[in-house]
Amino acid sequence: MLITHDTECALSILVELLNTSPDACGSELLPDIAALEAFVVRQEISEVDSLTAADLRAVHELRAQLRVVFSAGSTAEASELVNAVVAAAGTTPRLTDHDHHGWHIHYFAPHAALGDHLAAELGMALAFILMAGERERLRRCEAPDCARVFVDLSRNRSRRYCDSRTCGNRLHVAAYRARQRSAESVPTP
Repeated sequence: MLITHDTECALSILVELLNTSPDACGSELLPDIAALEAFVVRQEISEVDSLTAADLRAVHELRAQLRVVFSAGSTAEASELVNAVVAAAGTTPRLTDHDHHGWHIHYFAPHAALGDHLAAELGMALAFILMAGERERLRRCEAPDCARVFVDLSRNRSRRYCDSRTCGNRLHVAAYRARQRSAESVPTP
């Protein structure tokens, strides 16, 4: 599957945004405007004006809407959700070449409200995944105590955990220890 640099960046922002939710990590990681501003800077989201409480509310609402796409029962259901998000954002596709990124497409109006900006960009990235028939790449971490999401961009779609260094490693160690305990409890003949 060919994913453009822009789409890959948008998918990365999408995952980071969804994993700021209390549903994903147990606490709100975007509790206030300062945290939202830090998120915008960290994710290098361009053309964002000063943020307000309305922006924070809109991003929280958008985050909840986009999270549902990851648990949709079918591509048709996921597509309806994505279409609603993108339509509400009032996309305005345009070519741009800012910040040494070469020519690429922005799907939001210049200096749009952050919620509309993210809805357009992230919604279109999800649309490209769905259009390519790759909905199964939108995943939830398989660790039983983790609710984070990720987009599996591996060639063979084999990724199982949001982070192999944390969730994956923790489960592999637990399985290893369980095997060790099981082997110790077997009597020797």
